[in-house]
Amino acid sequence: MSFVKVAEHSDFPLQNLPFGVFSTGDNPTHRIGVAIGDQILDLSIVKHLFTGSALSKHQDVFAQPTLNSFMALGRKAWKEARAFLQQFLSADESTLRDNKELRKKAFVAQSSASMHLPAHIGDYTDFYSSRQHATNVGIMFRGKENALMPNWLHLPVAYNGRASSVIVSGTPVRRPMGQTRPDETKPPVFGACKLLDIELEMAFFIGPGTKLGETIDISQAHEHIFGMVLMNDWSARDIQKWEYVPLGPFLGKSFGTTISPWVVSMEALQPFIVANPTQDPKPLPYLCSDDPYTFDINLFVSIKGEAMPEKATVCRSNFKHMYWTLRQQLAHHTVNGCNVRPGDLLASGTISGPAVESFGSMLELSWKGTKAIDLGNGQTRKFLQDGDEVTLTGYCQGNGYRIGFGECTGKVLPAIQM
Repeated sequence: MSFVKVAEHSDFPLQNLPFGVFSTGDNPTHRIGVAIGDQILDLSIVKHLFTGSALSKHQDVFAQPTLNSFMALGRKAWKEARAFLQQFLSADESTLRDNKELRKKAFVAQSSASMHLPAHIGDYTDFYSSRQHATNVGIMFRGKENALMPNWLHLPVAYNGRASSVIVSGTPVRRPMGQTRPDETKPPVFGACKLLDIELEMAFFIGPGTKLGETIDISQAHEHIFGMVLMNDWSARDIQKWEYVPLGPFLGKSFGTTISPWVVSMEALQPFIVANPTQDPKPLPYLCSDDPYTFDINLFVSIKGEAMPEKATVCRSNFKHMYWTLRQQLAHHTVNGCNVRPGDLLASGTISGPAVESFGSMLELSWKGTKAIDLGNGQTRKFLQDGDEVTLTGYCQGNGYRIGFGECTGKVLPAIQM
């Protein structure tokens, strides 16, 4: 237990302690904090108290405007910081608990803080690692017999996305303009996207990087994974359909990718590891690991239209449905010698489960627009309307506590007509 009051169903108990970057109205400086209950512990105020062997000479990482420097220190430093913070914030530790002056300086109410991207994201890669999602999309566009492409069961398929348009939760998303071809018997047209979609994803941040030409062995991949966030990889389905052959996503994806601001450490997620999925055929040796690295994370998507009194949940899924693990994704990403850097972001791809309600995109939920998604009170959707606010949430359920990720939210703004 912590001396900080934590509500029963809070995402941020003492067992979690995610890292983020925040500012306040009276101090616009971006600084690193840890969420505990409805409060933020400002690590720039207490950085001098990190005196362990891994952090005593690196206290300055907590005075930076992003988490990149802390990420770069590696797992020993991350574990040391977590152990210190759990003790520092515990109910039986007096150092902060009984120091009213320090508490006043060190704590900020989450309600009075503005959250920012947790890291400078140099590169962003989006995988395509849910078998159910890949199968659903394949059936829609190629038929049941050719649902999965020949390579899909042999490697984690991915593309390199646009890091500059990764945005933090709460940032509105503008409906994109682009080319589409609604009538395949006629030339393409230019205009606003009409089939705007969400993608329920999660993503992880890279810690220690590598040099160009180096690889990360799957047995060591977890040493390079700092923590996870929720992600909504907004998708313009009509733009994407026309442009994606032969090189894949471009304008249909690069207009916006929203992530939650709090990075949940892999140590906090460790109790919720479950067995890896059975992979048949067995992957090549560089992708094989007997150690489980799949996580039981409950995931939800809700939509609130401007005319709706409250949001409606349209998807209930779980991260454990993923076919390719984080370790496999990172090992594959670097097997050709591609270097990674602290703060790089690697995403899961849309997370869909076996039940219809667990499909992680509106493309699947409406089955390519052939059926309406019921939002209640007479409201339906096939794809997103202007003014719709989409919220992703997720948590691991422990015994009397939960490890949550906060919210990943964005509101759709109308396109700027040209």
